[in-house]
Amino acid sequence: MSDAALDVVEFLLTTSVYSDDRTLDENDLPPSFRQVFWTASGDGDGGQGAPDRSGISRPLSATNSAARAATGVDQPWDAVSELMFTERDEFSGTVTLAEQGMAERWFVERADDERLRENPTLAKHFDEHDEYGSAFDVDHEEARDRNRPIQADRVWIDGLLEEYFDDEEDEEMLDLVEVRAPEEVDITLDDLVLTDGQEAEIDKISKAIEHRDYLAQIGLREIGKLLFVGPPGTGKTSTAQALARDMDLPFVEVKLSMITSQYLGETAKNVDKTFEVAKRLSPCILFIDEFDFVAKTRRSDEHAALKRAVNTLLKSIDNISLIEDDVLLIGATNHPDQLDDAAWRRFDEIINFPKPDYDMRTDILRVITRQMRIEEFDPQLIAEITEGLTGSDLRMVLREAVLEALTEDRTTLTQEDLLNAVEEFEERDTLKNMDMIEGDHDALVAGGDLGKASDGGHGHDHDHDHDHDH
Repeated sequence: MSDAALDVVEFLLTTSVYSDDRTLDENDLPPSFRQVFWTASGDGDGGQGAPDRSGISRPLSATNSAARAATGVDQPWDAVSELMFTERDEFSGTVTLAEQGMAERWFVERADDERLRENPTLAKHFDEHDEYGSAFDVDHEEARDRNRPIQADRVWIDGLLEEYFDDEEDEEMLDLVEVRAPEEVDITLDDLVLTDGQEAEIDKISKAIEHRDYLAQIGLREIGKLLFVGPPGTGKTSTAQALARDMDLPFVEVKLSMITSQYLGETAKNVDKTFEVAKRLSPCILFIDEFDFVAKTRRSDEHAALKRAVNTLLKSIDNISLIEDDVLLIGATNHPDQLDDAAWRRFDEIINFPKPDYDMRTDILRVITRQMRIEEFDPQLIAEITEGLTGSDLRMVLREAVLEALTEDRTTLTQEDLLNAVEEFEERDTLKNMDMIEGDHDALVAGGDLGKASDGGHGHDHDHDHDHDH
């Protein structure tokens, strides 16, 4: 019998067990299963006056389409139709277990511990089963710990936002924030090359999140507000996103420059609401980019509404807590010199993101080329000639090499491709920094000397900021 049949039988068993066992909740269903059954309006139990929440209602109906969405099996009924313990209602398309005991025996003979570690519902069911209690070396709590929590699912996030932003005016505020579920973040900490200091700080905050009940017990509450400082392209945003992915936390991103948008008159209220959203999505990461905008606005004589918004922001930072609100606050700035004392003192940890040195560039090149075929690849040589480039810059160099090779119908790169791509990147940087109005006239004419035009013939200098942060 195929793996497809095993996947579908697991789904059928899970829906049956979950429907009958009222001690189970949404976190006992594998993420791919619970998203199928999530509904926009459920029976809320938030207490008097609380709105009904979206949720999963029992009993679960295992239709052919639901099984397809949950398991990825294209024809679920075809995969199990020959099994003696399955049946299908032709009218509704519902697939059920005619003999659950026979289905359990069949499943136990074919499934392994790893499958149950991803399915808390069946882990609990078989752990307590009179006949099959010793069939698997997996317990319920272990499986729940391995399972991504419902609060990290896109369906949960969307349901909560729909409840909170209940009119058109509120929905406009979403222009100020971007909310991502962990599953939507495509980078992990293993994909990044971090300094020892960055790794140490990340490990500390990870432990703080894991033991926040203990920290609250001993009264240590001023923790969990980080400021990432460094040039563009050094990984500030990527690190914050990777933390969200690895810790299964929703990622709420705010760009402060957006408060100068058309909703200027509502900025203070919108900043307030942003923090309220983070608290409602908790546990989560609230990432505030362009934090130097705070200091710029406080020094400016323009826009009283902006100043009120910034003051609201600083007060909101004071009033949010990892320990009490389950919100990890991360600010990021490319211009720490523009921050004033009022901004600095809001953060309990400052993490430096410098441009990578030779060893880090070598490691970054190895990481970003893991899936590429490169003949005679020497990352150390490329690292030597890319001093001053950030991790984001190195990715752009590799992108240029790949695209250039594709123009020659090649999917295998050479070291020469990479060297040429570095040169192309230098020319791109030269164009970016040219003064097209006041000078650099040679470069304005086809065949002109880019290098000479950019710096008077003194050569090219990598050591300047780039406007991308990956």
